[in-house]
Amino acid sequence: MESIRIRLTSSPLDVGEALRCVGGPETGGVALFVGTVRGFEEGRPIGGIGYEAYEGMALKELAACARRAEERHGAKVAVFHRFGTVPVGEASVVVAAAAPHRAEAFAACREVIESIKESVPIWKSSFLEAAGG
Repeated sequence: MESIRIRLTSSPLDVGEALRCVGGPETGGVALFVGTVRGFEEGRPIGGIGYEAYEGMALKELAACARRAEERHGAKVAVFHRFGTVPVGEASVVVAAAAPHRAEAFAACREVIESIKESVPIWKSSFLEAAGG
């Protein structure tokens, strides 16, 4: 489906690009989720997270998550996920969903991020120590 925009990359994620992928004249609502690396894990400061992905399968599953949400909610979806080292404060995942109405956009966005956590083979592989920690 051409409307699905999927990316798995080791480069920083571009939130604006995800929004541009789903925008259009039929769009009345756009929902955006940006998951960022927080500076603490289990109460200890960290400097970042290492993510590992089974790349071929991860891309296939990201597309399947987006496709299901598009079909169920009449939305257009973009999903960008990062792998490798992601420093604190940077985005590790971006989900943008656009639909004629806000309710469908919100529902599609939430469905995609929840299904990514359940079914996509991307794992936190390590927590990097904070500088001076």
